[in-house]
Amino acid sequence: MATGNWHLAPRTLALLPAPMTAENTELRRDLDLVDAVGVGFGAIVGAGIFVVTGVAAGVAGPAFLIGLLIAAVAATCNALSSAQLAAEYPQSGGTYEYGYRVLNPWAGYTAGWMFLASKISAAGTVALGLAGYIDALVSGLNPRVIAVGAIAVFTALNYFGVKRSSRANLAIVAISLTSLVIFAVAGTASFRIENFRPFVPTGWRSVMESAALLFFAFTGYARIATLAEEVRDPERTIPRAIVVTIVGAVGLYVVVALVAVGAVGSAEMSTTAAPLYVAALASPYPAVATMVAVGGVTAMLGVILSQLLGLSRMGFAMARRRDLPAVLAHVDPRFGTPGRAVLVIGAIAAFVAATGTLRGVASAASFAILIYYGIANLAALRMPREAKRFPDAVPVVGLIGCLVLAISLTPAIIATGLGILAVGILARLATRGRPSAV
Repeated sequence: MATGNWHLAPRTLALLPAPMTAENTELRRDLDLVDAVGVGFGAIVGAGIFVVTGVAAGVAGPAFLIGLLIAAVAATCNALSSAQLAAEYPQSGGTYEYGYRVLNPWAGYTAGWMFLASKISAAGTVALGLAGYIDALVSGLNPRVIAVGAIAVFTALNYFGVKRSSRANLAIVAISLTSLVIFAVAGTASFRIENFRPFVPTGWRSVMESAALLFFAFTGYARIATLAEEVRDPERTIPRAIVVTIVGAVGLYVVVALVAVGAVGSAEMSTTAAPLYVAALASPYPAVATMVAVGGVTAMLGVILSQLLGLSRMGFAMARRRDLPAVLAHVDPRFGTPGRAVLVIGAIAAFVAATGTLRGVASAASFAILIYYGIANLAALRMPREAKRFPDAVPVVGLIGCLVLAISLTPAIIATGLGILAVGILARLATRGRPSAV
């Protein structure tokens, strides 16, 4: 089939040949709006706010708060583009699926490959974040072992059903959000305006680099779209869940980051893998630091859970089109989950979590996910006009934002990201030889 026909509406897409027909490859729809919002918050309220804020503070000083706002604008535009695409094409895979249907197979494959690269890389960030906050509670434990153990537990939970995973995720999110609200309220008592001077110590380019890092922190709403096949009434539920998630997360990030800088300053935040815990130590209420440490641990665990959910569904979607080994497209008949993809992704994530570093991993993940969302915005621009819910200005701003933030990263990080993309292209050429229509 010619790639020019991939802009067909969903009702027409029903006439297209299924990618695989040897066995059932449909997932069970068990998630409602609360579950979907919970998955989004579980992905966003994690390594980004508890860890990457410290990395960004080290890059740009207090001016990373400006970077945070820039990242929020870009992420909001990308979220709206993703929302209208998810409503029109509610299948597992997110932008991988949209790229295939609206642009061409190579665009879809590139999006899927960069998503996997970004989120598997992010396991290193989560491992170190988990290490920092666990050490604040119980010193002397091996944080790498704990991180890998958490991946093993959540891989099993993911295998046995998405609803079980969602219930665990909602409990985790509730604890993390409560700790952040307590921190924001209590932190005002130690707020000092002098901690914002000098405001831009390393120049405005560093502010854009911090924005690129923080954009990665906001991108958890993508997990909602990758779970589209397991959401009830996805045409309505997914757009609403994405909008609620991104609006709530932006507000939370801004308030928490502002309080943290006011409490201890950006320099102090940049010296640790647990910046909010360090900021909480400045509070006159000793219990606040403990609450933040608990919230940080649960948030890291929530990110691990949501990453495994999103990664396994992306792997499943790519395998269904033979962009990954077809064996990963198997659906467990008892639990209705992509069991083999869950196990393979869990094993890879465990390896990366055991060996990752912090700033380099976060930066590489940021570049990869910016490519992913650049393709999402292109797909939103190419949607049929009658299917669009927002003006074209939204994906245009989102696309420009992705490009500007991507080139704001260091040359070494850009080269690494392009190298990852080149490996993906070579892998597809080796296994398929040419792009396929399905």
